[in-house]
Amino acid sequence: MPVRVEAGMACRVVTKPEIVPGRVSAEAPNAAFIVGAPRCGTTSFARYLKRHPQVSFSIIKEPHFFALQDLRGLDDERLEEVVTRDYLDRYFPDRAGFPMIAEGSVTSLYIPDRVAPVLKLWPDARFVISVRSPLEMIPSLHQRLFYNGDEDVRDFARAWALVPERRQGRKIPRRTADPRWLDYWESGMLGKHVGEFVRVLGRERTFISVFDDYVADPAGQYRKLLDFLGLDDDGRTDFSRHRESRGVKSAFLQRLLQRPPKAAVSMLARDGQKLRVDAKRGEVGGAARAVLSLRKRVLNWNKTDAPKIVLPEALKDEMRAMYRDDVAKLSELLGRDLSHWLKR
Repeated sequence: MPVRVEAGMACRVVTKPEIVPGRVSAEAPNAAFIVGAPRCGTTSFARYLKRHPQVSFSIIKEPHFFALQDLRGLDDERLEEVVTRDYLDRYFPDRAGFPMIAEGSVTSLYIPDRVAPVLKLWPDARFVISVRSPLEMIPSLHQRLFYNGDEDVRDFARAWALVPERRQGRKIPRRTADPRWLDYWESGMLGKHVGEFVRVLGRERTFISVFDDYVADPAGQYRKLLDFLGLDDDGRTDFSRHRESRGVKSAFLQRLLQRPPKAAVSMLARDGQKLRVDAKRGEVGGAARAVLSLRKRVLNWNKTDAPKIVLPEALKDEMRAMYRDDVAKLSELLGRDLSHWLKR
C-alpha cells in the first residue's frame, strides 16, 4: 500500500543494500515477488507464473505478508523461523521440489524497507514491477477498490478530490482494508516509488515492465520475464488479459460481502482474508462452505460491466500537472521517454 516518503531521492543512484546471506530453505531455493504497481498487468503475470511447472505460487495471490509484518529487527535465525512458519508454511504448503516460489503482493512496491529482509534468506531474490500511465492506472485502481468494497465513492473525480481530507483521517469508508490505498495522488507517483524500490533492493534484481509493452506484445514481455527469473520457456500461447474492471449493481451489498463486519468475518470473508489472520481459518467446515458458496453466487449476481472511464478534461489537466515531474523521473530511471503518457 502506498506509504508517503517525505524525503527526496535521486532515482539514478542505485546502491546495493548491505545483506548478510542467510540459510536458504532447500524447499524454496529462490523467490520472486510481483510487487506492483496495481492495475498494470501484475495479475496477468501472476496467473502465468502460477501455471509454470518450475514455480510454486502462493495459494492466494497477495499474502501482503511483508507489508503486515515488520521483520527488520530480527536476527537471522529468528527471521528464518518466522518466515518459514508464518509465510512459507502458510502460503506455500506444496513448495517442496520447486526451484522457485512466487507471489504477487502489490503493496510491496511502496514499502521497500520492509521487503529488504527477504534478501537475507534469498540473496538472489527477484522483483517484478509493472508501470503504467497514472492517468489510466489511478482511475482503474479506484474502480477496482470500489468493486472490492474498500471505496464507497463511485465517482472518481469526487474520490480524487477527497484525498486531502482522507489524509487527515476523515471520510474513510468503514472496514476499508487499508486506508492508504485511498491516497490516489500518492499511488500514482511511480517514478518516486520505483526509484526508491530499486535504490533499496538493487536495480539488478528488478524487472520493470511498461504496460504499453505488455499490451503490444504480452508474449514477448513474458519471455523476457522468464529469462530474468532464470526459468525455462513453458511454451505458453494463451496471453489473454486478466482482472478486467468490473462494476456492481449494489455497492452496499458488495461492501457487506467483500468487507464484512468483524463479527461476520468467519462466515462471509474470503479464504484469503481469513488466511492472512490465521492459517487455520483457511480450513472451513460444511456449514461455512455452504455460506461461502451462497456468497459467491450473490457476488456473481451483483457483477455488472464496469462503466467506461471518462475523465473531465480539467481533471486530466490537474493529473498531468501533478505527475509531470514524476513521469520525467521514471523516464530517466528507465532510460526511455514516457512523456506521451501525459499528452492531451
